[in-house]
Amino acid sequence: MNQHTLITSAAASLMSLALLSTPALAQNTAKEKCYGIAKAGQNDCGNLAGTHSCAGQSKVDNDKGEWKYVAAGTCKSMSGMSMEEAKGGMMKKDDMQKKS
Repeated sequence: MNQHTLITSAAASLMSLALLSTPALAQNTAKEKCYGIAKAGQNDCGNLAGTHSCAGQSKVDNDKGEWKYVAAGTCKSMSGMSMEEAKGGMMKKDDMQKKS
């Protein structure tokens, strides 16, 4: 067997393995947005307040308006919140600031 045939066979084998394993990986990649767990500078995108629209721009740890993607079903175990819960928490904070 010459070197060209050997390299071609090895490459074909690797590509076959990659294609076969991809569907199994895709099943385990369900994600959900989890609010209130992002560390400063580690959020995944824009915040609820609309003060920024990019990843990595959160200013404080665990801001209720900042979120990260986490594996589906793990947010609550990290003391995180859904979008609705985070919005509710932000509304209460805003109401308290208006009263003072």
